[in-house]
Amino acid sequence: MTTSEETTAGPAARRSGDDTRAAILRSARDLFAAQGYERTTIRAVGAAAGIDPSMVMRYFGSKERLFETALAVDLRLPDFTSVPRAELPEAVVRHFLERWEAAPADDPLLIMLRSAVTNERAAERLHEAFAQQVVPALTAALGPEAVARVAGVMSAQLLGLAVVRYLVRLPAVAALPPEELLARLVPAVRATLEG
Repeated sequence: MTTSEETTAGPAARRSGDDTRAAILRSARDLFAAQGYERTTIRAVGAAAGIDPSMVMRYFGSKERLFETALAVDLRLPDFTSVPRAELPEAVVRHFLERWEAAPADDPLLIMLRSAVTNERAAERLHEAFAQQVVPALTAALGPEAVARVAGVMSAQLLGLAVVRYLVRLPAVAALPPEELLARLVPAVRATLEG
């Protein structure tokens, strides 16, 4: 074997630090998505990334810190202040539906949802994501009083959609085309927003 072949042999041969970190995060997201927090182990993450589990610990220090990093979520919310109020329910539902329809199985938000049922920190991260991203976006569009009144129920509607369609995959909901699902869910969100 030549020297250049030796440096490229094997799945983790001569990875840069950034490549190793990225491989660990990809593997962790896959496993957290498939198994949840409780059943995912550092050893399994290392094996999936093609590295020794000690390297996972070297980069992240603990399973909890790996989980925290893997779950960094950006909801990519649009500026709802430019949306006429009558169209806001559809804009909100459409945004989340399109995001989830395009999301890979290892989407941090879906991982968080799956894990939040059994892991308190995942539940806290889910609350934080909505409090830090959804609430301000809606407050700008609706005002603080309206958002204080409706944010919890609307979050339940949106997260309920994600759980039923993408995690539990309830056939009656999973089989609906996105536009039909949008048409059925928008009136419920409109009723919530109108209080």
